[in-house]
Amino acid sequence: MGLFDQIVRAIDNPALQANTGQLGDILSTVQQLSQQQGMNNSSTDAVMSLLGNHVRSALKSQSADQAQSLVNQYSGTQANGAAVNALFSQGQQQQIAQEIAQRTGLNSGVIQGLLPVLVPIVLNLLHSGSSQAISQQASNPVLTQFLDSDGDGDVDVADALRLAGNFLGQR
Repeated sequence: MGLFDQIVRAIDNPALQANTGQLGDILSTVQQLSQQQGMNNSSTDAVMSLLGNHVRSALKSQSADQAQSLVNQYSGTQANGAAVNALFSQGQQQQIAQEIAQRTGLNSGVIQGLLPVLVPIVLNLLHSGSSQAISQQASNPVLTQFLDSDGDGDVDVADALRLAGNFLGQR
């Protein structure tokens, strides 16, 4: 089952955080950023896919509880440099921006400037599988799917966002 399928299941599960409003906010923020930067859909998809891979690697290096804690603390649709710093060192941030720039043709400085907004957005997408009960640290099926413990590669943030747009009738 893909990441988006897991998000839809979370939307259908009242015990989990996911809702169509949250998904709409995520999509709207990504679309606004894309338009502000003059990026087309394929550039935006590439940026989100590549960044999603880096976020996955950073979260995989944590325990499940630590990864969930980072998702809970730093998810959002507003710029948050602390979210980027919690996952990546300054050197890693520069490497990520350079890699994304090389693969997309976008300016690495622009990419680095977008990280404080895009990282919380990726984490917000993962937060959709969190439990509604604050005191409950139950398993987050969206985060588990994203971390893709079986290694089949069936996770991609850009694909999930594209499918979410179709699901919500946007894009």
